[in-house]
Amino acid sequence: MNSALMLRRFICVNASATLSSVAPSPKKKSLIFLGSPQVSVTVLEALFDASSAPNSSFEVAGIVTQPPARRDRGRKVLPSPVAQYALEKGLPSDLIFSPEKAGDEAFLSTLRDLQPELCVTAAYGNILPTKFLNIPVHGTVNIHPSLLPLYRGAAPVQRALQEGVQETGVSLAFTVRKLDAGAVIASKSFQVDDQIKAPELLSLLFSEGSKLLIRELPSIFDGSAKSKAVPQDDSKATLAPKIAPDEAWLSFDQEAFVLHNKVRAFAGWPGTRAKVLVLDDKSGLQNELELKIITTRICQSTEVLNGEQDYVTFKKGSLVFPCGGGTALEVLEVQLPGKKAINATAFWNGLRGQKLKKL
Repeated sequence: MNSALMLRRFICVNASATLSSVAPSPKKKSLIFLGSPQVSVTVLEALFDASSAPNSSFEVAGIVTQPPARRDRGRKVLPSPVAQYALEKGLPSDLIFSPEKAGDEAFLSTLRDLQPELCVTAAYGNILPTKFLNIPVHGTVNIHPSLLPLYRGAAPVQRALQEGVQETGVSLAFTVRKLDAGAVIASKSFQVDDQIKAPELLSLLFSEGSKLLIRELPSIFDGSAKSKAVPQDDSKATLAPKIAPDEAWLSFDQEAFVLHNKVRAFAGWPGTRAKVLVLDDKSGLQNELELKIITTRICQSTEVLNGEQDYVTFKKGSLVFPCGGGTALEVLEVQLPGKKAINATAFWNGLRGQKLKKL
């Protein structure tokens, strides 16, 4: 046998030996993410980052989100923030699903074909039927921005702020058919200051919730999370129903702390509104205005003069609204319909000496 042939055989034999000695890389576990608004993007970003790590055991195999809708001032039909982010990250459009309902048979059939090991929800905004929940091998887990069983429902952050809580948090829990009632895998609590608004608190809680999720994913995939998850005490459950637009109106018969908490809770959407009357003593004209109340604080001084309880005054950069129980609310920022938000000083200067009466 010539030396060239022997050399080729030597190379082939050693290459085969090398290949056989390397264990095949394990297939990554398939994870499906469900979310829609901007706060959900924080969680999806964390999942993409974790899945791209060298030692990651999972991949984001698909996205489920709300259908495109009219948004922004132009009222253009746009995909959800989650869909937009997924497309920007290079996820193929055929792996981004937006069924009208999560129980649509065509959608469920496609989901079964993907064979997900786990589904993760974060403000998805759609009810998941039993047929859906039966598909992922390790179940579905949800990031819920409250300390379950407190504030189960569609508006946990808003209702917590409306009630003036001093502590809230975020929970990672298994999803069951009963609303937000699944066993809790992990949670983290936070102190709430009296100025934070719903959008900021939502952002904070979903950011921390994404960290909880990434930390707990190994235990969820190996099945140990189910044994350590703590069942909720239904007797301690409170509800956080969806906010209706007509809740946005402020009634100054209520005490100032009630109104201040409502302004914080409803910031973003639907916002809080009040009607006022602009009085011109010179001309005798009256003009009713609708104000969007953006930022407030509770007035520490309750000096409301007798006979002036219906009139709004201006003090040190704020509009002072007399409220129920001898309290007063300082309004620091307002917005007129179709205009940009302005501070109280700019609004007061625009009155040019006219009086302002609450309605």
